[in-house]
Amino acid sequence: MSIDLRSDTVTKPSEAMRQSMYNAEVGDDVYGEDPTVHRLEETAAEILGKEASLFVTSGTMGNQIAVLVQARSGEEILLEEQSHIFLYEAATHSAFAGVQTRTIKGVRGAMNPEDVRQAIRPVDIHQPRTSMICVENTHNKAGGAVVPAENMRAIYEIAREHSVAVHLDGARLFNTVVASGGKASDFTQYVDTVQVCFSKGLGAPIGSILAGDRETIERARIWRKRMGGGTRQVGVIAAPALLALTQNVERLAEDHANAKHLAEGLAQIKGMEINPDNVDTNIVIVDVRGLGISDLQLIEALKQAGILCGGFGPGLVRFVTHLDVTRADIDTALATLHKVVRGAQ
Repeated sequence: MSIDLRSDTVTKPSEAMRQSMYNAEVGDDVYGEDPTVHRLEETAAEILGKEASLFVTSGTMGNQIAVLVQARSGEEILLEEQSHIFLYEAATHSAFAGVQTRTIKGVRGAMNPEDVRQAIRPVDIHQPRTSMICVENTHNKAGGAVVPAENMRAIYEIAREHSVAVHLDGARLFNTVVASGGKASDFTQYVDTVQVCFSKGLGAPIGSILAGDRETIERARIWRKRMGGGTRQVGVIAAPALLALTQNVERLAEDHANAKHLAEGLAQIKGMEINPDNVDTNIVIVDVRGLGISDLQLIEALKQAGILCGGFGPGLVRFVTHLDVTRADIDTALATLHKVVRGAQ
């Protein structure tokens, strides 16, 4: 049986989640009659410090609805150059919202507020209006890095000066919350909308939430319908999402500890470069160019040995810890890595 470290999206629903699905009280959510969805949306809004929230099928849908309700065709949104919205959402922002993107180079996922200030367009008929700034926390491509609340606050204040909306792609926001030792509103107070995934570290099989003020969420509900996201007795999937939100947040600390343990072990393997101090949460990215084999060769060799991981760019391999991976699994993975590397050199 393989140890799957490709992503925290691969978790299987627990028995408690399966039971919650079976026992879920349901209704037609397009009519606004699903009580389980109501509980999920009310609970999420409260935890995230927002007036209202909307249950959506995926993080991409949540992010793109946020763009659709806060930016108009022909306008421009600002994003960190390695952000998920820019790299991994199939240019939906241009296909659906008709907006132009302008990227800003960050440091470990955090944009310099002054760079953001300079990127906001002046009023000029030759240039698109800057309508939105998107931030990501934790930042996936930066190795699950936590973007400090102070950085988000500085960007939010600049946005307010220019009447620009701010959206947080918080797919793994609760990893940020647990790693920082605070609460979600420490970060969400500095954005107008926030999207959070239930199907990553929180372990639910499907679903995300989009939260914001009541008027924005009502407009988001229309866009969800336009995108085919109006669902019926959806309480059967809202139930495990609610369980994930209320019971699986604190345990993310275990994933973080396992990721740090993995990073410390990888750092002891000659030819692998990683600084364990840069592992903030549950994502571990290691540079394997010193091994003498390619990243793809290493990934395939590990797969044959029962360890699944993923490529993350030339010479880079990503490992992600999650609730289906134990400390013993991490030790097994490290032992296997040592064997594979020795056999390849």
